[in-house]
Amino acid sequence: MGDFFSVIKNSIQEFGILDIIDILLVSVLIYGIFVLVKGTRASQVLKGVGVIIVTAWICKTLGLSAMSWLLNYLITAGAAIIVILFQPELRRALERIGRGTKIDLKGENESEGAVLAEMVQQSILNMARKKVGALIVFENQVGLGEIIETGTRVDAEISSELIENIFFVNAPLHDGAMVIGDNRIVAAGCFLPLSDNKSVSTELGTRHRAALGVSEVSDAVTIVVSEETGSISMTQDGVLMRYLDVNKLNDVLKKIFDVKNEEKPSLIESVRRKLGF
Repeated sequence: MGDFFSVIKNSIQEFGILDIIDILLVSVLIYGIFVLVKGTRASQVLKGVGVIIVTAWICKTLGLSAMSWLLNYLITAGAAIIVILFQPELRRALERIGRGTKIDLKGENESEGAVLAEMVQQSILNMARKKVGALIVFENQVGLGEIIETGTRVDAEISSELIENIFFVNAPLHDGAMVIGDNRIVAAGCFLPLSDNKSVSTELGTRHRAALGVSEVSDAVTIVVSEETGSISMTQDGVLMRYLDVNKLNDVLKKIFDVKNEEKPSLIESVRRKLGF
């Protein structure tokens, strides 16, 4: 025990500016890793690994050779096991590092983006009102070529009429997913990977699991219309958000098509407008 406190005392005495920088960098790295895996299965495992690493360091400092060797062996062997078990989560995390988190489906200008967002929103609200099931995937920086190949190529301009016709009940492409990319309807009737997330409610059907699945392996944003209830949901980065209202749907689509919200005028500006100045 004396050696343990001696090590701590010596470390404090030799503490310098480089040590502060080192600690800050490690802290930022650890925080970034936790942010990347937050909400995934890997987050709980990562916490367990952290506990083992700290315990191994304490055992080594105290001179507990056998315990230190065992924990170090678990860390070494566990690293390979974690990579195998949590390959989807790790791949998604690395993709997010490489691409950033910004949604990048934009119109050539803001007015075009506003028109596209309005047409998509109109079709989604119409289908929700009629309880027509729909699954729309908005491609971002991670290409969805493999998924597009599973469906039928459309390559058409976005219009609310075309979207509703594709998802019309008993239409040939009704049950598949529509992929929108580069401001066009790229394909329809596509098959998506189903999520194996055990925490997903059992009341959710194949559409919602497929929407979650594609968001777990890419940076795509997906909007789902429930055929049973007419409710609207969205998925992004493996997270499902249910029961979107009109305002939230509008915000999501504006972000997808890079439409900036108009700034509200200040109180003084509002009064000036009313007085005609």
